[in-house]
Amino acid sequence: MKYFVLFSCLGALAGLAAGHVSIISPCPRYSPVGLNCPALPAGQSLDIAEKAINGPISSVQLGGTMPLCRHTTPYATPSATWTAGQSVTIKFNPSAAIHSGGNCEFSMSYDNGKTFAVIHRELRYCFLGSKPASLTNTATILSYTFNLPADLPSSDKAVFAWSWVNASGNREFYMNCADVAITGGSSKSFTGPQMVVANYPGYPTIPEFNGNYETGMELYTGAKNITVSPSGSNELPAGPNPPPYATPAAPVSSAPPVAYPTPAYSTRPMPASYSSPVSSAPPMPTPTYGPGSGNIPHEAKAGDSGSCSPGAMQCSGAGYNVCVGGAWSPSYSCGSGTTCKSAGSGIYCGFA
Repeated sequence: MKYFVLFSCLGALAGLAAGHVSIISPCPRYSPVGLNCPALPAGQSLDIAEKAINGPISSVQLGGTMPLCRHTTPYATPSATWTAGQSVTIKFNPSAAIHSGGNCEFSMSYDNGKTFAVIHRELRYCFLGSKPASLTNTATILSYTFNLPADLPSSDKAVFAWSWVNASGNREFYMNCADVAITGGSSKSFTGPQMVVANYPGYPTIPEFNGNYETGMELYTGAKNITVSPSGSNELPAGPNPPPYATPAAPVSSAPPVAYPTPAYSTRPMPASYSSPVSSAPPMPTPTYGPGSGNIPHEAKAGDSGSCSPGAMQCSGAGYNVCVGGAWSPSYSCGSGTTCKSAGSGIYCGFA
């Protein structure tokens, strides 16, 4: 899996083969492009390896998994401090390939990411707001603002999660986690729908939507309620979700059905176990950011091709650069037989 929005090439659908999105605010664990990020924990490094911050934590077709939250060691200090009952805004990396939308959930954990209760959902058309006319990787929505539940418990070690099941392309599961502090909570526990995990070992596989945005919706409408608190979490019997967090009804549209092409990749059931993804592309080099450190982005200096917005990407010959810390990274090469190409607001490695 390539860094940020660089994705696998699968024939004529190369530009739609793998979606890539991450949150930038609040800063998720080890993000190289997050806003106002805390210092890295000792011994940890920025998420710029093969499975970079924009990539999925699991893929049915490509294999390979990462733990929920991607990283299990929290920041020593929170990325943000929120007040229960107040509004928050979640911002996404503008260099995004959004895989025709899909289902996003925003959840809270009080046990360092072992259990999550949903506090907000954007189902079916996440990043889009409405049903797309065709397959697309271009986002029309890159931030969501919503109110935190007033009964979230106060804690300086809460974990906020964004998770996403993409509508088109390889069957993948995306998840970023940010360490946050919650103040002003009116309760010692919070009950909400349990976060849906899919396309991940041991969990259901949600097939490609192929224009049917009700695909897999039963996993969300039938999610069990779970109670989370700083003193422990427990699962409750299945039942209707609490009213503030109920699944929205499907929008009614008079538009004729959209004919979606059938993708050329498998939607076979989840294998029992995963191994590392197999790729014919050469390993991605790890850039060096600053003297003696692989973790700290280098400062812009004479000779750089100008300042840039963190997370932005550009083609550089057949390869590409990523903006980290306000300056362009060294050039990365695409896989053998591929070259960097533009796709709307993003770029990808496609067949030459």
